Amino acid sequence: MAMFEAEGLNVPALLRDAGLDPASLHRQHARFAVDEVTLLWQLAVARAGRPTLGLNRDLAATCSRLGTVGHALSCSPDLRTGLGSLTRYMPVISDATAFSMTADPRGSWVALAYVGGSLPVPRQRVEFAMLTIFTLCQWLTRRDFNPLGVEFVHPAPVDVHLYREAFGCEVRFGAIANRMLLSKADLDTRIPTRHEALGAMHTRMLEDELDLLGQTSVSHQVCAEIARRLQQGEPRRQDVAAGLGLAERTLQRRLQEESVSYQALLDRTRSELARQYLAEPRLSLQDVADLLGFVDASNFFRACKRWFGLPPAQYRAQLSRDLETPAMLAS
Repeated sequence: MAMFEAEGLNVPALLRDAGLDPASLHRQHARFAVDEVTLLWQLAVARAGRPTLGLNRDLAATCSRLGTVGHALSCSPDLRTGLGSLTRYMPVISDATAFSMTADPRGSWVALAYVGGSLPVPRQRVEFAMLTIFTLCQWLTRRDFNPLGVEFVHPAPVDVHLYREAFGCEVRFGAIANRMLLSKADLDTRIPTRHEALGAMHTRMLEDELDLLGQTSVSHQVCAEIARRLQQGEPRRQDVAAGLGLAERTLQRRLQEESVSYQALLDRTRSELARQYLAEPRLSLQDVADLLGFVDASNFFRACKRWFGLPPAQYRAQLSRDLETPAMLAS
């Protein structure tokens, strides 16, 4: 909310029109539904009249609120370890965001994916979240540096100048994932506030928070791992298990204990991401099929009919009509 205020928006009116109770912002463990936050962002973008809402490094550095997660990360020995902890504790910040790290010869890609809602996540929310991660890295290390590269799934805007200014590097669009490449040297940077005992205390608090939020389920972790891997093709169960540090048989047993199958989670994750991608008119249907890991576009067509009751082109048209509502409310 602080970023919206800093951008000159009427936050009480935004909350009211999004159907959110302002008092809930101050309640401990309060959570907004994924689609409620999406609607809030849609309204904010429409009322600001700026497609680059929140794309400002100073705003991201001063308006993000990470609470106990931020304190825990600040106790880590180095940036790589701190970001590794964020892959587990991101659900404490947002139950719609999956954060992951993937090794690269130059360092590591840190990626964001969004799951759990029926509405497409606005690109501005993705961009602000990535910028928040970047400024978090600078705050943890107490030094200025720039990523080696930043990539977003959504199509390129008309003007990319503000993106280069915000991230300090070239920004690519229409990519396979929303991700940022950090160098080995930056990842190995020592965190000056590292503190083993204090870090252990914060970790215990975060584990309790995860239990309270119900985000320690294997199903939730599998969905996040699937979302991270989909752009490279349909992920196999054994690869997802390996990504979670589990044997395939162990993963299968734990999913059975939660009364869910791997195939059902794959299908659920694909359908949630399909809503987001189809809301981007500049992504072709073939692009969307590729991002969802479908080798054959006809399989994507059949999946859309099963998920939404409509073929992808017709469902996209329906989404476009639905997305006109926030703009109408902004007028």
